[in-house]
Amino acid sequence: MSICVAVRAGLLSALMAAAWAGVQPEEALARKQPSAARSEQAQTGQAHPAPRKQTDSGKDAATSASHFTIGLVTGSPQSTEFAVAQDIATTLSTGQETGPRGEMALRVLPMVGNGGSRNVQDVLTLANADMTIAPVVLVDRLRDAKTFGDIRNKLVYVAPMLPQDFHLIVRPEITSLADLAGKTINLGEEGSAGAVLGLEVLNALDVKFDAANLGLDAALDGMRKGQISAAVLLSAKPVEALARYAQFNAVRLLPIPMTAAMRRDYQPSTLRHEDYPTILGVDETVDTIAVKSALFAYNWPSRSDRYRLLELFVQTFFSRFSELLGDAHHPKWRELNLAEPLPGWKRFAPAERWLAQQAGRDKPDRSSQPRSTTGASPDRGAFDEFLRRREQDRKQER
Repeated sequence: MSICVAVRAGLLSALMAAAWAGVQPEEALARKQPSAARSEQAQTGQAHPAPRKQTDSGKDAATSASHFTIGLVTGSPQSTEFAVAQDIATTLSTGQETGPRGEMALRVLPMVGNGGSRNVQDVLTLANADMTIAPVVLVDRLRDAKTFGDIRNKLVYVAPMLPQDFHLIVRPEITSLADLAGKTINLGEEGSAGAVLGLEVLNALDVKFDAANLGLDAALDGMRKGQISAAVLLSAKPVEALARYAQFNAVRLLPIPMTAAMRRDYQPSTLRHEDYPTILGVDETVDTIAVKSALFAYNWPSRSDRYRLLELFVQTFFSRFSELLGDAHHPKWRELNLAEPLPGWKRFAPAERWLAQQAGRDKPDRSSQPRSTTGASPDRGAFDEFLRRREQDRKQER
């Protein structure tokens, strides 16, 4: 009896806190779930994704904070992936028509994550999380292991994103992988892509080490103090946080060899002076490995508001892609081909249609980037159509 009373008291406290904060009770309770999952993973001490396998129930969009906001879950604020999300958000926010009540037609909200399995879990469960940037190999393994149930029809991809490079950052006295034997190496936060894939890579290279699971800032500080000998960083090059740190602290970048077993999931990459001028000499290069990444989205029902909003995002993002190729944005945007397919995954249908239409308009050069049809966002008619179809669907539901 006392247990029931305690449970009721806890639920009452959560509902009262939700009311005080001005959110719906269902949303407040839903928000508690990821924290609980993180606590459970922290207690297990596992670097591999360790959430329980889940059933195939869909997620509810009723608690979405805004009918005009797309939630994009990305990496830590120090990562290139977060900078890329910011590029998308700021570019798409300019030059838009507003709705009948002054609302912005489309707002992209970057959401800080760890770049790993929890990002995928958030997209599968949180009403406000529509998309994530994640390494393809990691999402492939979550799908094949059915960590979150059968997600083959729950996730679709919008477009490939920047490859994520492995950076093995070491103290100056470390000159080879053999020097890392018995040393402490930071892999990144538990459950992050760096922690999961970094552990896999170092094990494949037969490096015997003690693992730490800290954020990048804390890991670099530990290296400065001599408490940590190396850190694995998985992020698209160049990583500004690493470049800034190297201006004032001596570090090295250690090569990561490509073994035969890695070729199925990884691709070769090279870190150059142009990427890290404060670490590498003019003619110095460091061979490493990289993984493909992609922009994954929740596969909302085709007549839902969230589906319509994702469709509007695709039209806006693809048509204004050329604006991301300028000097004000990350240089790796210029190497990205939005039309590149992602084997084993279905592309979001409106994205597939947009690319097919562009291919029909520009047949002489199919290998080129999807061209920008207008240098501005979709016209007011696209937004009006979005509102009209949403209202029509609501009337039919009543």
